[in-house]
Amino acid sequence: MVIDAVSKKAAQKGIHTGMVLADCKALFPKLEVMETEAGRAEKLLQALAEWAIRYTPFAAVDLPDGLVLNSSGCTHLWGGEAAYLEHISTKLGSYGYTVQIAIADTVATAWAVARFGSHRAIVNPGQQRQVLKSLPAAALRLDVTILARLKKLGMQQIGSFIDMPPSVLRRRFGQELPKRISQALGREIELMVPVKPVEPYQERLSSMEPIASNTGITIALKKLLDTLCNRFESEGIGLRQCIFRAYRVDGALQQISIGTGHPSRNVNHLFRLFEHKIATLEPALGFELFVLEAPKVEKMTREQAALWDAASQNDRKVAELLDRVAAKVNPSNISRYLPVEHHWPERSMKRATPIWEKPATGWRSDLPRPVHLLPLPEAIEVTALLPDYPPMLFLYKRQRYTVVKADGPERIEQEWWLSDGLYRDYYTVEDENGARYWMFRSGPYDGERPKWFLHGFFA
Repeated sequence: MVIDAVSKKAAQKGIHTGMVLADCKALFPKLEVMETEAGRAEKLLQALAEWAIRYTPFAAVDLPDGLVLNSSGCTHLWGGEAAYLEHISTKLGSYGYTVQIAIADTVATAWAVARFGSHRAIVNPGQQRQVLKSLPAAALRLDVTILARLKKLGMQQIGSFIDMPPSVLRRRFGQELPKRISQALGREIELMVPVKPVEPYQERLSSMEPIASNTGITIALKKLLDTLCNRFESEGIGLRQCIFRAYRVDGALQQISIGTGHPSRNVNHLFRLFEHKIATLEPALGFELFVLEAPKVEKMTREQAALWDAASQNDRKVAELLDRVAAKVNPSNISRYLPVEHHWPERSMKRATPIWEKPATGWRSDLPRPVHLLPLPEAIEVTALLPDYPPMLFLYKRQRYTVVKADGPERIEQEWWLSDGLYRDYYTVEDENGARYWMFRSGPYDGERPKWFLHGFFA
């Protein structure tokens, strides 16, 4: 068994990774040892990378012991790069982690300075070459065979070979060395995979002091909505889904989300959808960062944009009502149906997607149709004076109904190109309690008892 990781105190005693456990025990009999759990380090780094999203939209895992954060456009939210590093280092330190951290123009330079430079360093723009010259060759993440060859030639510092022509380095050490130098100097792109996809429409707002009141949360949300909707206005798009995330000082994440039926960039309307959910947030000691994301947006036509103008008040009110209802219930419970050119009643409509889709044809209004149409007709037992006459009574779900009025039949046949099944003769009947039903007899009377079905209910 060998040492996989050591604490700071153990390192001060001379214990390092790779040592045999028995030798360490011989030196320090009271050494506290814990077995390494397979995959635990990877899971921990993944969790820390997701936690670090509060500092940047782009956070990636750098195995076996690092994180890569893209700080572009984020440091001003914490008062500059120095304050940004201080905040991250202090926060991780409060969780019990020893952190070495650096900011540079390239991932490779930041990696090198964080591990071989000062504890908390900021490399000024364009100064990678000067900073790297004083660092050991291992800071370039080179293979051990290349490091051994460089050591043999006396090139133990990056400054001893960084200015050599790439062609010379390539002939002597292969492609890896000049590639690592190019990555560190920014001449070659180094790809990283974020733990979560970066949303293109995202706005952030940090707080100098933790915010624990609903008033403070409301102000932050309105500011973020204003900024995001201004972007939408310039790009001619509208919001369909939106997520408001609040990061607590203790590391916990709270979030609420909304959706809209129409693309919208109306700040007041969007805030009203969020408003009743703000109370569900649990600030505890307070929130230090707010993030507003729009994972789903759509282009807005002039007609859709006019929904929010005073000239289209009725349409606007309907759209707002649907959005507010959807914010309180499951959006899947709200549907709009459009007519389809089919004879069979259960096939004569479809669900509108999106909800404002225009119908290709009009609803049939020359004959009565039930308010509630069953998805599939349900079999019933019917007594009729003659087979072609309306029902006198029927049994539905073990309950008997006496018919006092009836109207029909209305014959409906299937399209010949879809099926050659039996036609249906529909009747509208009313029972002794005033309830009305829509039922049909399937096919003609041919000497056998015909089959009857209930298909809908009138109001």
